[in-house]
Amino acid sequence: MPIPGPNLNNGGMTMKVNITSVHFKADTKLESFIEKKVEKLSGLFEGVIGSDVTLKLDKAETKDNKIAEIRIQIPGYDLYAKKQSKTFEEATDTAIDALKKQLEKHKGKVKK
Repeated sequence: MPIPGPNLNNGGMTMKVNITSVHFKADTKLESFIEKKVEKLSGLFEGVIGSDVTLKLDKAETKDNKIAEIRIQIPGYDLYAKKQSKTFEEATDTAIDALKKQLEKHKGKVKK
């Protein structure tokens, strides 16, 4: 069940961060960490409408079994990144980095 995050004011638009954890309960500290990271993305591009974050545990018995999937909604597009790591924080960081690159690329296309 998605946990509605805070509504983040973004250039007059309200951005919503929905965090869903699959087969476990994410603690408040992890949710706050993710919300802050996603909020920074909204500062890069004024058109960010909302985001969905899904946290999953891979069934594999390896250390790198934490998966973060982040979808950012912007007008006309959804940007998506899925990263796997040994912690949810690390997976979130690498997914955010990938989304930053996608946002920069999209901003370049919009300016043309």
